[in-house]
Amino acid sequence: MQIQTARGPAEATLDEPDRPAFLLVLTHGSNGGVDAPDLLAVRDAALGLGGAVARVLQPFRLAGRRAPGPAAKQDEAWLEVIGVLRERFGDVPLVQGGRSNGARVACRTAVRAGAAGVIALAFPLHPPGRPEKTRVDELRGAGVEVLVVNGDRDPFGVPDAADAAQVTVLPGERHDLNRNPAEAGRAAEPWLRRWAASPVRSGR
Repeated sequence: MQIQTARGPAEATLDEPDRPAFLLVLTHGSNGGVDAPDLLAVRDAALGLGGAVARVLQPFRLAGRRAPGPAAKQDEAWLEVIGVLRERFGDVPLVQGGRSNGARVACRTAVRAGAAGVIALAFPLHPPGRPEKTRVDELRGAGVEVLVVNGDRDPFGVPDAADAAQVTVLPGERHDLNRNPAEAGRAAEPWLRRWAASPVRSGR
């Protein structure tokens, strides 16, 4: 599904069960795609709970660029994508998330998107070797409950337990979370279950 935004087209890959309990929208890192192993593991966890999943390739990546550009413009395009997806799926709880740069976008836009929660995979707490350049305010300022899943060997840092509603640290994993990506899905499953248990619909 291609979605036009002010920053160019985005592309959403959809898994649409009948009468989904919730909608999970996931996105990639600055140099990645929507088939990252940890994203697929979280998608599978959501599908197992009866959720719909949209994996979004943002405009900058669809255009072949590696740099996302200014945060405000990236967030603007993301919120346009979310608006289209919410129209498609109706009044079900929205959970948004992503890995690395995508996790930052999900945190920054959570309130404006009307998200019930955020899944932040490999949240890049700071650039490698530069802990003074912390991005913790994006995480703490999300305005909704955030689940963080990071590896204990991530050169971008590991958030503290106090930085989010839940911080799960996977032993032996680095920033790509690809040593045992199924663990990311297992971390997300009980957290997503709260929206699977009490779906809200508007006559769809």
